[in-house]
Amino acid sequence: MDHEPSVAVCVPVYNDPEGVRTTVESLRPQTDDRGAPLCVVDNASTDETPDVIRRYASEGSVTHLREGDVQSSYAARNTAVRNTESEVLAFVDADMTVPEGWLESALATFRSADADYMGCTVELTLPETPSLVARYDHHTGFPVEQYIDRQRFSPTCCLFVRREVFEDVGLFDHRLISGGDKEFGNRVHDAGYEMHFASDVTMFHPVRDSLPALVRKDFRVGRGLCQLQRYHPERYGTPGVPPRPTGVKSPDRSLPLEDRLAFGALAKAMVGVRGLGYGREYLAARRDSGEGSRSGPPELDFR
Repeated sequence: MDHEPSVAVCVPVYNDPEGVRTTVESLRPQTDDRGAPLCVVDNASTDETPDVIRRYASEGSVTHLREGDVQSSYAARNTAVRNTESEVLAFVDADMTVPEGWLESALATFRSADADYMGCTVELTLPETPSLVARYDHHTGFPVEQYIDRQRFSPTCCLFVRREVFEDVGLFDHRLISGGDKEFGNRVHDAGYEMHFASDVTMFHPVRDSLPALVRKDFRVGRGLCQLQRYHPERYGTPGVPPRPTGVKSPDRSLPLEDRLAFGALAKAMVGVRGLGYGREYLAARRDSGEGSRSGPPELDFR
């Protein structure tokens, strides 16, 4: 890219007024300085989240978009892509924060690397008195570099993509409850685009600090693993045969023995939770067999 690209920052949100407030406050000084659109997409929230977004929109700080037809964070991101014109799309999750100069640094790296698709470093932040679950979540972390190198994708919480990539390979697959970042990244890689990990561009994400929150996440991941096979069997295999677990990290041996034992037990338990999510989705797919099971991802459509 031989010029400074225009950028839009896209934030999907569902029922998280405090999270979206935190993220907008962190992002808007930098988007305002560049005159870059900060698009917050409400995915049909049922709490005060839309009111929070409307207040920022009335100040001119954000563009308030709504995705009410499909309950999916990927559908919300697609709505942002359709309703912006910038050359680069930056995706950030509601509840994340960024340091001063984050956007300029990210764009400089994106341009110097001549990247088409770029993931950033994500650091998990702990509360003052972290629970066992919070410390476990912090330990497992966000290995974004490993995801890009080995699995050819970046999480959508820290992702930069050229618009022309969407125009070529299509949007995120909104049918997926989880794993849409992997499916999209794999399509981008297969199409031959340049993928890059920005080790020097850091973003911050709070840890999950309760067992129910951890269980909900891993159950959703399990469902997404089955959906990847259901909708994309040519790439991910046949439904009914769960993929080999990935992302399960053995506790660091430098940790105290008590933590190693607890983290190991939690890791095994969460593999089981993913299995339950997979089984739930598999049974649901059998009941609904044939309904769009082989249709591809949605086409890019600005209408």
